[in-house]
Amino acid sequence: MADGPLSASSLGSLNPCDLLVADADPSTVEVCRDLLGGLGLTIRDASDSDTVMDALESGLVDILLLSQALPGAQDLELLRHIHYWYPETQVVMIADDPSYGMAVQAARLGAFEYLPKPLDRLTLRHTIERAMEAYRIEAGQHTVMRESPDAEGAYGIVGKTPAMMKLYKLIGKVAGNIHPVLILGESGTGKELVARAIHYSGPRHARPFVPVDCGTLVPTLMESELFGHERGAFTGAERSKDGLLKIAEGGTVFLDEIGELPLELQAKLLRALQEKEIRPVGSTRRIRIDVRVIAATNRKLEEEVREGRFRKDLYFRLNVVTLKLPPLRDRLDDVEDLIDTFLDRIAKTSGQPRKEISRDALRLLKSYSWPGNVRELENFVERAVALSSGNMLEPIDFPTQISARLNPPHFSREEPLRRIGRVVPIAEVERHAILNAVAEAKGDKLLAAQMLGIGKTTLYRRLREYERKKQLENVPNATPA
Repeated sequence: MADGPLSASSLGSLNPCDLLVADADPSTVEVCRDLLGGLGLTIRDASDSDTVMDALESGLVDILLLSQALPGAQDLELLRHIHYWYPETQVVMIADDPSYGMAVQAARLGAFEYLPKPLDRLTLRHTIERAMEAYRIEAGQHTVMRESPDAEGAYGIVGKTPAMMKLYKLIGKVAGNIHPVLILGESGTGKELVARAIHYSGPRHARPFVPVDCGTLVPTLMESELFGHERGAFTGAERSKDGLLKIAEGGTVFLDEIGELPLELQAKLLRALQEKEIRPVGSTRRIRIDVRVIAATNRKLEEEVREGRFRKDLYFRLNVVTLKLPPLRDRLDDVEDLIDTFLDRIAKTSGQPRKEISRDALRLLKSYSWPGNVRELENFVERAVALSSGNMLEPIDFPTQISARLNPPHFSREEPLRRIGRVVPIAEVERHAILNAVAEAKGDKLLAAQMLGIGKTTLYRRLREYERKKQLENVPNATPA
């Protein structure tokens, strides 16, 4: 079969590409939406170079239809920048005033194609089809991450929400080069997992990955830990020792919580990254290094820079590509997949039968804001597995700060039992005692069980019975099963 552009049907069977139409003329966007809608493309638009750069940084540009006259583009400088930092992105230049010389220059700077305006519809369609094919070939050579990775394929990263799919795409893009990466995110969001995924998906995967927790380094030994030291350099230095930057030679050093480094050490780290060499403590010799740097922090480094706590030049050096990890509260639909992963892992490591989680417990966990993010969820699941007595995890098996949030209206305080001139059944007395105890404990089931002197499993079973009975009472002509 002869080589040629992919057909619309074959393109639709593949994963969709993201097309960014960068032109101040809205008619160009309209033409693209009308003409290319059947190619399986996600089409977005941008009217200036800043918007283009934001989209590129977010990983949402596979094919770029770039106007030569785009505001802020500075002739072909934007094309030069894109080709250097985002080489897999296929850039199709369009020009209001085309010239042969500009077309040649654009091709030399990496443009996939150079088209004159007004755009010929058939030519544009065929060009975008070829660009889609070229992008998939280019991305396939540089991307090891799968489009829908499982826990093992994503090096422990779990999630299928749009925020996570966007993250996988970014990991795949930055893994193919060796530029510095800055990972931003709250504590517990999995910054080290992302750093490992970048390293082991890239060309240096066979070389060392060395994590460095800057927040736990002893201040007096930070320089020695990073750059090494010679024998006798300070008290206790009985032998020479390589620093972590040297140990990571040829691979990746992951500087976790980079914002914790003191300013003096920030200056020395910047010098090492710029000059690609280090000087061990107590030595006069310099050692060449070849390492990729991935840094991470839960701080807002821009504010740290403004307030003088972080060097601006080091920030710019590290901030070549930025990945922002979403907090767990922004992707609660991933909670179930995360719990399943944790339960599988616990069963595998403990050798015990795998436990399950009830739908009520899952609803409870998805209602929590998770200030500690994925790490907090994992800890709570491990605790629940260790303390639960049955094979099913229930809401009462989780810490009180979570279970206290589950306080349905029908568990609210009821009026005390009145004298009604008849014997009150024990079951009714028990029901009122339990509901009042739960109300007194403000929804804390564990505390309520302790107040009543009964087991938490018994308490939860009774509450479920009351809930079922109330539901039946609210259904007209309902007959208990």
